[in-house]
Amino acid sequence: MSTTAVEPEGLFNFADWLLQRNRSRPTRTAFIDDTDRLTYGALDERVRRAAAGMLAAGLRRDERVLLLMHDNVDWPVMFLGALYAGVVPVAVNTLLTAEDYAYMLQHSRAQAAWVSPALLPTLRQAMAQAQANGGHAVQQVWCSGESADGAEALSVLWQAEPMAAPASTDAHEPAFWLYSSGSTGRPKGAVHSQANLYSTAELYGNGVLALREDDVCFSAAKLFFAYGLGNALSFPLAVGATVVLMAGRPTPEAVFERWVTHQTTVFFGAPTGYAGMLASPHLPAREAVALRLCSSAGEALPRELGERFTAHYGVPIVDGIGSTEMLHIFLSNLPDDVRYGSTGWPVPGYEVALRDDHGQPVPDGEMGDLYIKGPSAALMYWGNREKSRATFQGEWTKSGDKYVRNADGTYTYSGRSDDMIKVSGVYVSPFEVEATLMQHEAVLEAAVIGVEDGEGLTKTKAYVVLKDGRTCDAATLQAFVKDKLAPYKYPRQVAFVPELPKTATGKIQRFKLRDAQA
Repeated sequence: MSTTAVEPEGLFNFADWLLQRNRSRPTRTAFIDDTDRLTYGALDERVRRAAAGMLAAGLRRDERVLLLMHDNVDWPVMFLGALYAGVVPVAVNTLLTAEDYAYMLQHSRAQAAWVSPALLPTLRQAMAQAQANGGHAVQQVWCSGESADGAEALSVLWQAEPMAAPASTDAHEPAFWLYSSGSTGRPKGAVHSQANLYSTAELYGNGVLALREDDVCFSAAKLFFAYGLGNALSFPLAVGATVVLMAGRPTPEAVFERWVTHQTTVFFGAPTGYAGMLASPHLPAREAVALRLCSSAGEALPRELGERFTAHYGVPIVDGIGSTEMLHIFLSNLPDDVRYGSTGWPVPGYEVALRDDHGQPVPDGEMGDLYIKGPSAALMYWGNREKSRATFQGEWTKSGDKYVRNADGTYTYSGRSDDMIKVSGVYVSPFEVEATLMQHEAVLEAAVIGVEDGEGLTKTKAYVVLKDGRTCDAATLQAFVKDKLAPYKYPRQVAFVPELPKTATGKIQRFKLRDAQA
């Protein structure tokens, strides 16, 4: 089975490729979760047993299975086992509602489901709703841990004899699905290939981050996210590193515990998480941790956060942008060249372009829509031709983000296209105003939207979360922004709130703030 430096062709099975790479280190720890750990040798055997067990249980190649599980050692076993067998796992967010899962079951026509015990009641509700809406019945439910509520234990699948050879999958056939966040309408099922995991591991995990066998990796982003899937599975396993998994929420205290206990060397987080950690009174001292590198994605990292973190720990936060559609990061800073305030340069192997509303290139210094060309683009949105054609335009993928290219070749984030605010005929980037507000010593977080005044004109409004124990007033923050940005960008209104609405990845949901104004 041959591969190229960027993209394999012909017969290729990503799970088999990973297992083969690690057969020289069978006793090395691959995964550590809240209660268990798995060596590379045990992972190899269990993945191949799970693959054989799936087929013995009646699952057929190309059939979809809903993967609704908290992060533990069973998650990578089932995901890789499915890829090994040619079954298609549909990895979904564990924080959704029964209605969301009912839609995903109908949309994906999943034949089976793998679920964590705590999520089983919600899944049962979703299955009932899907059937009531005319959807097909899920044939089998398998539960992580012990059997429960009619669901058989996943471990039963591992009783099969290990599958001797992987399914003869093509590098570019559908291998797994990830659903978009669905912040505007129903979530979209992005279909990814076997080759896409390889491309991101080689181009970003190896090519940019240069992960090592002796690394201990911990990702605040869960495995069901595109970002987390690379951070905590494909990237570290491609080099034989160790991964720490956590089932619960990545609160600052929970993250710190794993940094210290497991001596994490590479941490993957998001701006919201970094802000919360830096504001925590329990932030560990530099000498208590073993961090050598940190990553950030999900939203652009404000300069102030990056600089404060590096000042405390002496390690860089490598900020980048990726997407569910591109599977991982395609525009990034570099570990030895971090330009805080920018998202860095195109990852080698990817091309990016900025275009105006008519599809024409924009010059340096002007805002444009970001397009990406690279080997890890999803094949399509399942069953959604209109959205597929709008996003996947030939070799290019339209990201939905606004960016500016700087004179040094770096790119600066301006916001999501649907979040942009037009004030007096000029676009204002909410992110730019938010990042400026967060430079104020009293501000923990901020979100900026456009609201209409009494004359029907759009003005900016800021929602601000203050740090614990701090006080501030609107006039002070308005003056602070005026002093740092063009005067027309300052927020005409400031509302102080206890928290901001966010997605499970920590992205601010500005549309909810806009809806509240309507």
